[in-house]
Amino acid sequence: MQHMFSGKEGEVEVTLSKEGEAFVLEGHRTEMMRDGRMRVSFSDGTSHLAHVAKVGDVWWVHLNGQTFRWERIEPGSASNTNDGGLVAPMPGKVLEVLVSVGQEVEAGEALMVLEAMKMEHRIVATTDGVVSALHFNAGDQVVQGAALLELEESN
Repeated sequence: MQHMFSGKEGEVEVTLSKEGEAFVLEGHRTEMMRDGRMRVSFSDGTSHLAHVAKVGDVWWVHLNGQTFRWERIEPGSASNTNDGGLVAPMPGKVLEVLVSVGQEVEAGEALMVLEAMKMEHRIVATTDGVVSALHFNAGDQVVQGAALLELEESN
């Protein structure tokens, strides 16, 4: 399984595999404990317990006295060119358009709600900016990768 995360170092793509109840990343294993903590076993044979909390798409991990914040990036939620265009992560229907052209938005603010595979997906602003174009309205069907709206980044 490939996933994109955003942390303080920027975006990173990781490939996780699953072995039983454990997730494996480059020889490191994580397993959830019954008490809610996570055992992290490193490829060098050491292991530590971590406290993990998930809020929305943000993971907070406390490990060895340090706290890490990682945000999962939905596939297709932003264009690859970083030009401010936001695209449909999968085929679906636009349920709500929460913004209008010319509206100022903040990073993380919900812009549009899509329904796909009987689930709601929020398209959120990746940066502070101004909505410069809306390409779809509520009720419209979209294909995967369709540019939904565009943002001009604020300075």
